[in-house]
Amino acid sequence: MAGEESAGDGALARLLARRILIDGPLSVGAFMAEALGHPRFGYYMRRDPFGSGGDFTTAPEISQMFGELVGLWCVDSWARLGGPGPFHLVELGPGRGTLMADALRAAAVLPLFRDNATVHLVETSPALRERQRQALQPILGDAIQWHDRLEDVPDGPTILIANEFFDALPIRQVQKTNHGWFERLVDLEPDNSGSDPRFRFVLEAFGSSGSRLVPDALRDAPEGSVVEVSPASQAVARTIGARLAAAPGAALAIDYGHAHGPAVGDTLQALRRHAFAPVLAAPGEADLTAHVDFAAIAAAAKEGGARSFGPVEQGEWLTRLGIRQRAAALAAKARPDQARDIGSALDRLIDPAQMGRLFKLVALATPGAFADAPPAGF
Repeated sequence: MAGEESAGDGALARLLARRILIDGPLSVGAFMAEALGHPRFGYYMRRDPFGSGGDFTTAPEISQMFGELVGLWCVDSWARLGGPGPFHLVELGPGRGTLMADALRAAAVLPLFRDNATVHLVETSPALRERQRQALQPILGDAIQWHDRLEDVPDGPTILIANEFFDALPIRQVQKTNHGWFERLVDLEPDNSGSDPRFRFVLEAFGSSGSRLVPDALRDAPEGSVVEVSPASQAVARTIGARLAAAPGAALAIDYGHAHGPAVGDTLQALRRHAFAPVLAAPGEADLTAHVDFAAIAAAAKEGGARSFGPVEQGEWLTRLGIRQRAAALAAKARPDQARDIGSALDRLIDPAQMGRLFKLVALATPGAFADAPPAGF
């Protein structure tokens, strides 16, 4: 019976197949949203995907240094905003809570910051909420608030962190043909007679939505080009911008992607057990992500009323904030094997051939803030 289906037996694939049979092909964004966030069978709803035992590793899991420097950035930004009394410390997509735990530990350098902060975690996954509770209860007790959406966080002064959050928001794809731009959709393979549905990419029939989605700057791209847009990411950035326009605050978005405007290319990828997997195979069983358009994030935040800084490459930002000095201090107190691990983590975070160049940061802030100098690292 359907009510007894488990997550790993293709239940979500069958649900999506039935939906396609009834309603027609899905947009890439709709497929992605269901694969990651379906209430019962979505990838993030049922598991802890992080670390060596999961499917991928994020910067906070590589080294405490990353979260510590993010925490010091938050402290510095709050102080430069005038230390506006009680405020909301918000993280979007907090993973295991590792980044927030490291950030709060580093923030102890300014007790007023910790004393005035109320921690809000925007997280929809029950499994990850429990991991966050385990990580943060020793620091915060029960003084943690969870929300399904940023809009549910109370109004007021805000310092916000979003690490590898935007890359998992749904995208839509459009492709240039000799007849114009057409949206890419997800359909069933024509010979789907078995019990395990198989999916394929197709193009919409008439090209109306694809033509509307493609940015003006790329409209003359050559035939065969694929362009990705993320209305979901832009909506979140616009909400952040409106929040920062209404009360003092700053936000830091850290992700991988391209810095200077919309780009041509299919970047949608699936990760499973630390290896690439077919994008349309086994929905709900692999992480789906796409490169972030930082210029679009900044533009949407500005539409909401905020100002933006960057983007800046992660390696450069971490170096400016003193990660080399922090690594040296940690290594000086460590055993030789631990010191080697610290050095390896440092390289992974800042080396241009690893995470240092692909990952970038954008800062957003209240209009008029940081008038004397940009936020730390920018």
